Amino acid sequence: MAPPLPPVTFTDEPDHVAQLRDTLRRFVADHAPREARIQWDRDHRWPRDVYAELNKLGLTALTVPEEFGGAGQDLVAAIAVIEELAQAGPCLAGPYIHTAFYGGMNLSENGSPEQKAEFLPRLARGELFFAYGLSEPDVGGDLASVTTRARLDGDEVVIDGAKRWCTGADWSDYIYTLVRSGPAEDRYRNLSFVLIPTNAPGVRMQDIHHANLRYTASQDVYFDGVRVPVSHIVGGPQMWNQGWKLLAGRALDVEKLEITAVAFGIARAALDEAWDYAQQRVQFSKPISQHQAIRHKLVVARTKLQAARHMLYHAAWLANEGRPCSTETSMAKLFVADVGVEIALACQQVIGSYALSDAFDMERHVRDLLGMPIVGGSSDMQKNNLASLWKL
Repeated sequence: MAPPLPPVTFTDEPDHVAQLRDTLRRFVADHAPREARIQWDRDHRWPRDVYAELNKLGLTALTVPEEFGGAGQDLVAAIAVIEELAQAGPCLAGPYIHTAFYGGMNLSENGSPEQKAEFLPRLARGELFFAYGLSEPDVGGDLASVTTRARLDGDEVVIDGAKRWCTGADWSDYIYTLVRSGPAEDRYRNLSFVLIPTNAPGVRMQDIHHANLRYTASQDVYFDGVRVPVSHIVGGPQMWNQGWKLLAGRALDVEKLEITAVAFGIARAALDEAWDYAQQRVQFSKPISQHQAIRHKLVVARTKLQAARHMLYHAAWLANEGRPCSTETSMAKLFVADVGVEIALACQQVIGSYALSDAFDMERHVRDLLGMPIVGGSSDMQKNNLASLWKL
């Protein structure tokens, strides 16, 4: 029988990251058994009691500076957290991202001093959840065309409009919302970000159920004369009409990496499952791992997975060092998302018909990975980004 799948690691991974991985693997094994993960996926929900136990490990502090109660930004470790949690699907990785990245990373990079003092200590403790309010019914990748309107009224901001694909908005505390705050013709100079409490008067939601990443539903969110204080303009009132600068900043580069880490983690889980199955399943008097067609599928998938890991963690290291990384994060998102689909479909073929049922996790892995070239900035958008960066 062939040896088990070798670990997909770097030889120079920091010791504290390797130790963190061991802790998370034990946690998932103890608190997220397969039967429970199947039910969470069916119910489109994540386990709040299990997440509360996970939160005791202090992982959400990895994106928050020490002066605000965090551990100091350690993006390589935070990305490793997502990868390890995603081994069990998005049930724990999803809510972690809503706190550590949508909240902690964005406000650490873009928040005003007052916002950092108010929100970051609670985010470091895992007490708040944020959702994104970026896309709209008629706006996807062209975010400069958003039509959700915000205007100043004394010491308040008034918001009217609608957002789509606000994943987890129904259980989040705030929506990190992109709005048009100036004349429509002032493209790129008429955008702002506003923190909108989900319980504010005038906020209404409608669920959107989807086939992948079913730790939650997404929401259409409607704003009807919603009022928030001007202190909720991300970066403070001086950042009114400066939202495009935030979209082009480091936080968005890192946002591409957190969804890439989910894709990588799920692809790794898919290969693990297919690798084990190929050694156990016997056809024509020998394990199918000894048939050339199966061996080749697994070897190619393993090679793609290793390349994906190098791209992901090289980009994460650049971001952690504060170096320019827009090119590397776009390449990582493009490559890992697309290769993840290739790995999933190859591994599905190794398992065969069983991979279409819930007898194996492969059914969920394929569903989750098929969406990765779409979510978090589509593969085509990453190609456009790279072409612009390379001045093609």
